[in-house]
Amino acid sequence: MTARASIFVPLDSVAIALGADEIAAAFIAVGHDVVRTGSRGMHWLEPLIEIERDGVRFGFGPVEAVDVSTLIAAIENGRPHPKSIGPVEALPYFKRQKRLTFARCGVVDPLSVEDYRAHGGFKGLERAASKPGAEICEAILESGLRGRGGAGFPAGIKWRTVSGAVSDQKYIVCNADEGDSGTFADRMIMEGDPFLLIEGMAIAARAVGATQGFIYLRSEYPVAARVMGAAIKAAYDAEILGTDAFGAGRRFDLELFIGAGAYICGEETSLLNSLEGKRGEVRAKPPLPALEGLFGKPTLVQNVLTFCAVPTIIADGAKAYASVGVGKSTGTMPFQLSGDVKHAGLFEAPFGMTLRALVEDIGGGTRSGRPIRAIQIGGPLGAYLPPSLYDTAIDYEALAAIGAGVGHGGVVVFNDSVDLMQQARYAFEFCAEESCGKCTPCRIGAVRGVEVMDRLRDGEDPPKHMEVLKDLCELMVDGSLCAMGGMTPIPVESALKHFPEDFAFPSKRRTFGAGSEKPS
Repeated sequence: MTARASIFVPLDSVAIALGADEIAAAFIAVGHDVVRTGSRGMHWLEPLIEIERDGVRFGFGPVEAVDVSTLIAAIENGRPHPKSIGPVEALPYFKRQKRLTFARCGVVDPLSVEDYRAHGGFKGLERAASKPGAEICEAILESGLRGRGGAGFPAGIKWRTVSGAVSDQKYIVCNADEGDSGTFADRMIMEGDPFLLIEGMAIAARAVGATQGFIYLRSEYPVAARVMGAAIKAAYDAEILGTDAFGAGRRFDLELFIGAGAYICGEETSLLNSLEGKRGEVRAKPPLPALEGLFGKPTLVQNVLTFCAVPTIIADGAKAYASVGVGKSTGTMPFQLSGDVKHAGLFEAPFGMTLRALVEDIGGGTRSGRPIRAIQIGGPLGAYLPPSLYDTAIDYEALAAIGAGVGHGGVVVFNDSVDLMQQARYAFEFCAEESCGKCTPCRIGAVRGVEVMDRLRDGEDPPKHMEVLKDLCELMVDGSLCAMGGMTPIPVESALKHFPEDFAFPSKRRTFGAGSEKPS
């Protein structure tokens, strides 16, 4: 192996936390060139090191810095290594995916414009440059793309609304405030393939007539901030951004904005307030941001995964994208598996696979070996689902029919030691902590929810407080100004419905199995 051999070490946050920087330094110290990439999404194998030989990427993982010397010796002498996993793309976990959004993540140098272009990048922007804005908007509508941030609203309707608005200034805003527990897809794509987001936003700007864009990134993502900032600079240097964005004859500028860590700023109007330098609190609708958004101007707000789906749609055609998935849930979703699951990580697949297939087959069941008791899908305000519902297809309509939602694609697995009463209490506690405080149902309701849960836990007049709990949930759903308060009852009501034994009078409450502990 020569000093120019292709050695790939991820710069993804998960890999760095597990020692990837030290591994890269160890390779460099003995004279080897290293390419820092994103993550392939197989987190149980991180840091996953890849060596390219004859055009094939061979993986080794999880690797530690002390393994580098034996790894180099094994590769140079053609001997097997105990941490070898073979060709990465032949692994069942990887091979079973349909990677549209994450096709380049973990493959390319995230800061190389040339590498991005060599792997099919900018084809969508090239085609968009010669299309009228209205035609691009119609392509997004025809594709069936729905916002990947949680609500699942048809993206094309938003685009068409902003495009049709008359104004001297329009904005593109990317919501990269990925705050849901169990989600990390936005972070992974920004760290591993940032030009995809830039390309998607540039296409959107062309479509709706915007000249200025902002990426609102959560402060808890320092690696993503560093990579995204460097990628924006590289895009300016390559004239993809700036005066004549990729030959489109129109200016498009893009700025990275770092938020202050408020969960509520994941709500689009609160995010816009924060961008304007105001307190991050929810605005009443109407007016819609598409008509009066940032600084009162028409603004297209989408999350990272939504913008990142756009280049594929424009490059390959709306019909090709619409042919993937099921019904009104078109395209793919990068599902993020976490919690007590053997194969935690990111798995991109078309809508339509079942929860059971995703968690038990792809995820390998629990890492602890204990039975799965509940799956929460859709973030901290998503529903808790029992085993009887694991054969539900993962698409917007099927999940809505059982009181759940896709959300941002986060799937958290709980074993049989989980106390669903405690989890329900956490939903109220989370809302009380993160509420912007603007509306009473959310601000006060969440606090009262914690109090009611504590009284139920202590066995204080259960019939009375169960009735109060149900009334409180109804009030928060009907009266809250935004989805923060309106969705808080979802995990509570799902836990009550599917796991009533955890809410029984203390003397009759479910006891935990041998070797398990009740969560504190």
